[in-house]
Amino acid sequence: MRWLPLVPRELHTTDRPSSTAQWTTLGRALELGRPSDERIVTDDYAPAFLSGPSRALMAPLRAAGPVVRRAEHLELANLSTSALCRHRFIDEHLLESLPDVSQVLILGAGYDSRAYRFARAIGSRPVYEVDLPPLSRRKAAIVTSRPELFGSASVHRVEIDFRTESLPDRLAESGFRAGVPTFVVWEGVSMYLTRDAVVATLGALTSVCGPGSVLAMDCWRRVGGRSVYDQLRRLGERAIRLIGEPITFSITPDDVSRLIGGAGFDVLDLATAGEMTRRYATAGRHCDEGMYVVAGRLR
Repeated sequence: MRWLPLVPRELHTTDRPSSTAQWTTLGRALELGRPSDERIVTDDYAPAFLSGPSRALMAPLRAAGPVVRRAEHLELANLSTSALCRHRFIDEHLLESLPDVSQVLILGAGYDSRAYRFARAIGSRPVYEVDLPPLSRRKAAIVTSRPELFGSASVHRVEIDFRTESLPDRLAESGFRAGVPTFVVWEGVSMYLTRDAVVATLGALTSVCGPGSVLAMDCWRRVGGRSVYDQLRRLGERAIRLIGEPITFSITPDDVSRLIGGAGFDVLDLATAGEMTRRYATAGRHCDEGMYVVAGRLR
């Protein structure tokens, strides 16, 4: 079909950065326009990572503030709130775990700014950011161009093609210390993998992280129902394929406890949509029923 070449290719087969990484970064940047007590997350570094189109979208969205605030109460906006709340969940577990870990590992780092936002708390602990080469290189170029903003955090960028390269091998080549307590961020990634890839990644983490390591991740579950929102949500899930980042892995909260447990992680905390809303959502916003978060400690 003639339109097929216009559809972005899957991330592993192209040099383009992730579109969903830009979307979540735009959400954190927009959150800065709120009063500090209404923010779910405060990420002063997010605007620096925005692409040209994302920057162009910022001004009209901020100018339409009252309209946007009303739209945030619609069910279709819940996914954006979930993306902010999952970030906050992982932030809290990172800060809580730092006294007991020796390093931080961020899988699918995207435009994650925790190495800079929490530089003082992280201290001398190295941060390893793992991602596909195009996104990793774009991020590195931005950070290098803004030393006055990003400072000198101890970040090790680990480029990897998960189809052909071993995570333990690439980490070892980057100076990662195997067998020591590590905090692992795995955000906005698992739903775009196959179940086999998720299981393999968990196994790799078990092999390289020491006892007491903490994994914090988000998960996607498919939601049934016949309401207009339920149908639009399923349509949206299918539409994501058109940007070359299809959702391929869904798992229930009960099953994820067994999944990470099989890899040696005992569940510390699991927050479904309702719990994330209760803990973190502000200004009448709600989380999407299909997204939840879990943290586990390695035995």
